[in-house]
Amino acid sequence: MNIHEYQAKQLLAQCGVAVPAGAPCKTVDEAKSAAEKLFAAGHKLAVIKSQIHAGGRGKGTFKHGFQGGVKLAKSVDDAVNYADNMLGKTLVTKQTGPDGRVVSTIIVAAAEDIKKEFYLAVLLDRTASKPLIMASTEGGMDIEEVAEKHPEKIIKEHVDPLMGFQAWQGRKIAAALGLKGDLAGQCAKLLAGVYKTWWECDASMVEINPLCICVGPDGKEKMIAVDAKIGLDDNALYRHKDIQEMRDLAEESPLEIEASKFNLNYIKLDGSIACLVNGAGLAMATMDIVQHYGASPANFLDVGGGASKDQVTAAFKIILSDPGVKAIFVNIFGGIMDCNVIATGIVAAVKETGLTLPLVVRLEGNNVEAGKKTLVESGLTIISGDSMADAAQKVVKAVQ
Repeated sequence: MNIHEYQAKQLLAQCGVAVPAGAPCKTVDEAKSAAEKLFAAGHKLAVIKSQIHAGGRGKGTFKHGFQGGVKLAKSVDDAVNYADNMLGKTLVTKQTGPDGRVVSTIIVAAAEDIKKEFYLAVLLDRTASKPLIMASTEGGMDIEEVAEKHPEKIIKEHVDPLMGFQAWQGRKIAAALGLKGDLAGQCAKLLAGVYKTWWECDASMVEINPLCICVGPDGKEKMIAVDAKIGLDDNALYRHKDIQEMRDLAEESPLEIEASKFNLNYIKLDGSIACLVNGAGLAMATMDIVQHYGASPANFLDVGGGASKDQVTAAFKIILSDPGVKAIFVNIFGGIMDCNVIATGIVAAVKETGLTLPLVVRLEGNNVEAGKKTLVESGLTIISGDSMADAAQKVVKAVQ
């Protein structure tokens, strides 16, 4: 699950990480009040940031013509004007697609006087089976670009999950970033807070880009998380009722929301062939082979290793809710899964939905003969695939 920037900063602040002064606002009046407090506190600039689950906000364009989802305000009047042009309006960026996203919340925060930018992230290194802290002096840039052009500028530090983050590791990373004195101490403390956020929230990733040395109204230099992004492990959300409440359904596809109710992993795509598969790896291979034979997948849909008849029926209904779907490709390898359970679910789903689109099914593995028999005896028009390649060619041909 993804959350908004302002929510990520709230979680970080709870763990002692310094973030810019400010507040999330859902109305122009709230934005005005927040801006007044910032300017009264001595800040010379305020930043107004649209809150959507997409990058490129600063370079985005609103559908009514207003340019930029991130703006610097020199006065309360500026902040009010920007808030009025953002709230309730649709922002289109390179990541939203042409439909854009409606901005229902903005951040009104202090625009810090930035002296130096860094990159910081905590994630899981699956190869080492350990938490990994990544830092770089190249803040504000795409970390993939830094890794490609300047790999030597990326600092990596593994954390023993049993020992937890150690103070000496904070000092080591601060020194590697070239920080000394009070700033080094601030950095070590901030690193501990970021790691604590990652650990206690069951996050998949915590990314701060940029992490900055800023000069406050009092003239003192401070380490502040100017921007923040947190991705959370869906499998651990049951432990975090407060974080579950941060979920913004308006930022998710209605079909993806419906799929989550049945514990189905569904992502809508732009193609015409719907794929219903068990297992993420097989699902990706299925999408690849559909593409290989000249068509495009309409979705990623993983029903998991132990799908029930009800889940299969729900999956069919979700697939058929997409008007772009012209055919359905069911590709099942029965390891844990019983092929006959899937076959029974397919038959029930076809009858319940009144399916008229071409349906190609490839079953293999556990109890496959019983599954194939169930499909044949159903009397339904179902195209059988002898192999993954055979089934993919047949479904592509059916669409063409």
